[in-house]
Amino acid sequence: MLGKVLVANRGEIAVRIMRTCREMGIQTVAVYSELDRQSLHARMADEAYALGGQTATESYLNTSAILDILEKSGADAVHPGYGFYAENADFAKAVADKGAVFIGPPPEAISAMGDKISARKAAERAGVASVPGLTQAIDKPEEIVAFANSHGWPVAIKAAYGGGGRGMRVINGPEEAEEAIASAAREAQASFGRPELYLERYLAWPRHIEVQVLADAHGNAVWLGERDCSLQRRHQKLIEETPAPLLSPDIRRAMGEAAVRVALACGYQNAGTVEFLYEEGSFYFLEMNTRLQVEHPITEMVTGIDLVEMQLLVASGEPLPFSQEDIEPVGHAIECRINAEDPRGGRFMPSPGSITRFEHAGGPWVRTDAGYAVGDSVSQYYDNLIAKLVVWGRDRSAAINRMRRALSETRIEGVHTSIPAQYLMISHPDFAEAKHSTRWVEERLDFSKLEEEVPSSMMPSPTETGTSTTVESSKLATREVTAEVDGRRYQVKLWFDEERDGVDPSPRAVSSTGSATGRGATPKGSTTRRHHVGITGSGSSTVSVPMQGTIVKLLVAVGDTVEIGQPVCVLEAMKMENTVNAEKDGIVREIRVSPGDTVGAGDVVAIIE
Repeated sequence: MLGKVLVANRGEIAVRIMRTCREMGIQTVAVYSELDRQSLHARMADEAYALGGQTATESYLNTSAILDILEKSGADAVHPGYGFYAENADFAKAVADKGAVFIGPPPEAISAMGDKISARKAAERAGVASVPGLTQAIDKPEEIVAFANSHGWPVAIKAAYGGGGRGMRVINGPEEAEEAIASAAREAQASFGRPELYLERYLAWPRHIEVQVLADAHGNAVWLGERDCSLQRRHQKLIEETPAPLLSPDIRRAMGEAAVRVALACGYQNAGTVEFLYEEGSFYFLEMNTRLQVEHPITEMVTGIDLVEMQLLVASGEPLPFSQEDIEPVGHAIECRINAEDPRGGRFMPSPGSITRFEHAGGPWVRTDAGYAVGDSVSQYYDNLIAKLVVWGRDRSAAINRMRRALSETRIEGVHTSIPAQYLMISHPDFAEAKHSTRWVEERLDFSKLEEEVPSSMMPSPTETGTSTTVESSKLATREVTAEVDGRRYQVKLWFDEERDGVDPSPRAVSSTGSATGRGATPKGSTTRRHHVGITGSGSSTVSVPMQGTIVKLLVAVGDTVEIGQPVCVLEAMKMENTVNAEKDGIVREIRVSPGDTVGAGDVVAIIE
């Protein structure tokens, strides 16, 4: 059995992995960026080491830094979680070259299935039909137009070396192709460290159904039921459930058997997920995620199987402790991904900031997997997932009712969250009747009624209330501080006399970019531009950003004539690209930012007259 595991990730998945390790008597090692020094996963681990840097590229995608910590800590295995390096064959091989175990599939299986293009070829060899598409990488608009002219619009381009909707764009006509390729490649590079894209047909009204598989090194492979992940926005999942509603036993079994064939065809080991698109009684292979999925808890809820425990056992060389006949899912489970974003108007704008209140839902068969606590900051540089709210019910109706109750009990302040939108979705008749698809949220759901149909208690405005960790006793006060010795994180408690030492014990609030908050304070040498201008209304001559982020691209120049609604710049926040549009017709008189600049909510990027 493994003795010490380095978790090469952050947030809720790092915390979730550490909990199972602790139950199994396995020590854990955390790695953290400069912004995550006080994070929950760093606090929970037995040991924690600094990676340095703020962005994902500077920290969690820094291979040499992670491998150095692997050696320094003496860990005998690495769990990549999901995202970052979870589907990177080169990283898996580098871990093995260091003499450690990579908790995931062999590098060869990652190469075969992590590359979405070769995955399609592997599925074909296993006799599983794929969504019509190209089996080579694309980088020219002409390739998109030629394919769409043969198969019809719209089409979808996707990151060849990633998942989770990052680097995916739906293209409705030839005029969108060039910008879509550039934007998708940037997002893929930022999220997965590789910009390659592939192309496939975009189905009209499909459901996204995936099958959880487990395989060991002894030739055993099983499927643990399927999950319906159709409720998405920007191609990223918001709500998942198992079992998939209105799926016949024959289709369910055929999907499961196809998933096992795909896994065996590439010599797969450990946990993985085979994803399908389902439409009108037919299903098509979409991709295989060679890692643990975000939505794995709902499979755990209906099967009673700890998937992280299975990952650790398989990585230790143990055979699966059950066969296909032993797996009997019971009841129905639903998961809501609670993200830091403002869903009003259906925009789902990222909402980084500090969490000032976080109350978990309770009661029977309710589970909250969180990566944050009160006082923690949700940074613009990373994924915006705060927590996963999971419920189980004896049937789908009971699970829906329990999720409505659990959503109403969950309280998060300091940032906007997706909770109101998820309450609206799960309460909608279309969801109850399983009439939804991957396009339902963005094309059919009416967000104009959000504030009317969702209880007002579920829509708190973000606050700026800070928290203090100081404990006072007479004139003495204590303050816990973080110290790093040779890169390893230690928590140290300091005692001092407030009056004698003249020290303010209150820790200064830290913004999600790592700067000390004093309004408008900016780290020395930073390119952050603060103009302290509020978010403008329609018709304003100023173009301001609605959230904190990084300017990726300017789409206009001084002297250009623009129309209302025309994109002015591209803003990246929480690993997603957003366009910032002009609010009136006119001429661009001033540009106040450059690509690479960090901006805050309300900052002015351009003036139009």
